[in-house]
Amino acid sequence: MHPLIVSLMKENAIVTDGSWGTQLHKKGIKRGECSDSWNLSHPDWVEDVARGYVDAGSRIILTNTFQSNRISLGRFNLADKTVEINRRGVQISKKAARDNAYVFASIGPCGKMLLTEETTEEELQRIFQEQANAIADADGIIVETMIDIVEAKIAATAAKQTGLPVIVSMVFDAGFNRDTTLMGVTPEHAVKELTKVGVDGVGANCGQGIKGYIPICKRLRETTDLAVWIKPNAGLPKVEDEKTIYYTTAGEFVKFVPELILAGANFIGSCCGSDPEFVKEMKKITDKS
Repeated sequence: MHPLIVSLMKENAIVTDGSWGTQLHKKGIKRGECSDSWNLSHPDWVEDVARGYVDAGSRIILTNTFQSNRISLGRFNLADKTVEINRRGVQISKKAARDNAYVFASIGPCGKMLLTEETTEEELQRIFQEQANAIADADGIIVETMIDIVEAKIAATAAKQTGLPVIVSMVFDAGFNRDTTLMGVTPEHAVKELTKVGVDGVGANCGQGIKGYIPICKRLRETTDLAVWIKPNAGLPKVEDEKTIYYTTAGEFVKFVPELILAGANFIGSCCGSDPEFVKEMKKITDKS
């Protein structure tokens, strides 16, 4: 395991950040607009989001690079800006973090399915290696919101070649018990496969609220000694007037943080629908633990 992860695991549960998309939408991202392009067009606004989480107490913040692979950016005619968008994303978060937080660069899924042959493993290897190389100045890499274990492994393998610590987080929100990914991957299977590529941590994010991820966290911890990373949504959203609204408050969310820590989480944050207030409230809990 990477020395940075080993060192952090010796501490109490580490508070990461909250949703970037939710915060950028508050700043005016339009439907259908690529939020990652703001690294070039509105860097100050992106930095505001990052600094908001640092000021709230995040020990780890991510980067605005979730969609910054060549395939995803290509949908916005931005494929030729792939390297620049990724590099700027890391620079922006680093500037906001100063010496107060670590920066883990975000790699998300490409949006094409291997199963339906929309893409190939060879193409995924190329695009994720390009992205990983472009974010190599970060302190770590989080491969997140994955549903396909093959895509997750390819992204993780590319990320590991940077020498940075790598954590892979899957979305477990499908199946009768909402404990598999949409592709049928269980927590146990994810750990088994991701361990093969030498990741430093495994986890779950997005998909469902914090209560639903407590048993998922426990199963991950029972299966591995690697770091466990959990970033649930602020509950399940409702669509009103064409707007996606999350009703779980920070106060309601953090009621379950002690159980998540007991279940074995080393890194705890929040995903869709959250903001810096969630970080502040989580920090109060973890400081007492």
